[in-house]
Amino acid sequence: MKRSLTNLCFILAIACVMWLSSPHLFTNAANSSASPPTSNRQSKIQNSIAWRDLPATDTSKFEKAIAPRSWHFPDDFGAHEDYQTEWWYYTGNLETAEGREFGFQLTFFRQALSPGKPVSASHWRSNQIYSAHFTISDIASDRFYPYERFSRGVVDLAGAAANPYHVWLEDWSASEIEPGVVRLQAQTSDVALDLIVNQTLPPVLQGDRGLSIKGVEPGNASYYYSLVQQPTTGTITVKGKPFTVSGVTWKDHEYSTSSLSPGTVGWDWFSLQFNNGSALMLYLLRHEDGTPERTSAAMFVSPTGELTPLTPQDWTLEVLNTWKSPQSQATYPAKWVLQIPQLNLAVQGQALMPNQELNTSTATYWEGAVAFQGSLQDQPIKGKGYVELTGYADRLDTILSASAP
Repeated sequence: MKRSLTNLCFILAIACVMWLSSPHLFTNAANSSASPPTSNRQSKIQNSIAWRDLPATDTSKFEKAIAPRSWHFPDDFGAHEDYQTEWWYYTGNLETAEGREFGFQLTFFRQALSPGKPVSASHWRSNQIYSAHFTISDIASDRFYPYERFSRGVVDLAGAAANPYHVWLEDWSASEIEPGVVRLQAQTSDVALDLIVNQTLPPVLQGDRGLSIKGVEPGNASYYYSLVQQPTTGTITVKGKPFTVSGVTWKDHEYSTSSLSPGTVGWDWFSLQFNNGSALMLYLLRHEDGTPERTSAAMFVSPTGELTPLTPQDWTLEVLNTWKSPQSQATYPAKWVLQIPQLNLAVQGQALMPNQELNTSTATYWEGAVAFQGSLQDQPIKGKGYVELTGYADRLDTILSASAP
C-alpha cells in the first residue's frame, strides 16, 4: 500500500497552491526542508493559500480502480494519467562495511488537477503536478533529514517515462541504466544519495492481481505492485562526508482515484525484508475507535517469489511501546510484536531511531527505518524495513474528503 492515500492529500495541497501561483515559484521553492534536522522542525514552506479553502477537484471523469487488470511491463513502470493520483516510492536499509546504518526514502508523486490535456498555448501550463519526498535517517548520529520538492510536469521540470524508465523532479531521479537496474539520485545542502538498485524478482502484484482494496465503496482502491529484495550499492553523503553503503531497497508503484472511507483516520503500513530473502507488506487501516478496517491486507513473498495473500484475521499486531513527538505532540507506535500463525512467523521489531517524523507542507506523519527479528518456520530470522504511520497527528479521512466534491 504505502502511500495508499496519504500522498493524495500531500500532492493535492501542493498542486492547488502551485497551480494558482506564477511559474517562478516552481524553482524558488524547489528544495525545501520538510522538517529540518534541528530542534526547530517547522516547515520552511510558507503557502499563502490554505489548501482546504480551495475549490474541490472533480474526480468523476478520472478512471478508477474497479477490477483486476492486465499488467504490461515495462510500460506499467511509467505514468497512468487517466488516474488522478500516482506515486513511485523507494525506501532502503543500508550500511557501511563497518556496520554504520542508514535508511532512506525517495518518493515521487503525480497529481492530476483535471483529466485529459489542458488546452493552452503556454508551455508552462500543465494539469500534472509532481512532488517528491527525500529523507535520510543517520542511525548512528540519531539525525533525520527530511525534504520535499514540487513542480509541474512540463518543460522537463518533472515527469515520468516508461521505456526507458525515468521518474524525476529536477535533479532528483530514478533512472533505468539497463534493464532491471535503476540509479537513484538526490541531493540537498545537507545530504545526498547515489545508489544502484538491482531488480531480482518479478513485480509483486498486491491484493487481487494488483487491485488493492482500501474501502468498501466501489472504486475505493488502487492498482499496486512492489519490487522487493533489490540489492543496492552506492554512496550516502551526510554533511559533505561520503559513506560507501550496501543493502536492500523496496519499491512501490501505486495509482488510483480514491479516498479514505469516512471514519478511517489513517493507517500503519509495513514493508519488511528478511535475511532469508523473503519479504512482507502489511497495511492496517484504522478506524477512529482503533479497530481495523476489514479491507486491510498483507502479502508475504517467499525467497523464490511465491505469494501468500493475508487478511486481518490472519495476523495479530501488538504495540509494545510508543514515542511522543515533541513537535506535533502526536503519539506513534514504536515497537511491535507481529504474529502470523498461517506462516509460522513471529517477529518483534522497533524503530531504529524514534524521531523520523515528517512535518510536510500539508500533513504530519511518521515514516522511518525499522528492524525486526524472530522466527519463521521455527528458524531464526531477522530483517529490516520501513514503517509509515499516518492519522496520528492529522486525521486523514477529513483531509482527503476535502479534495473531492
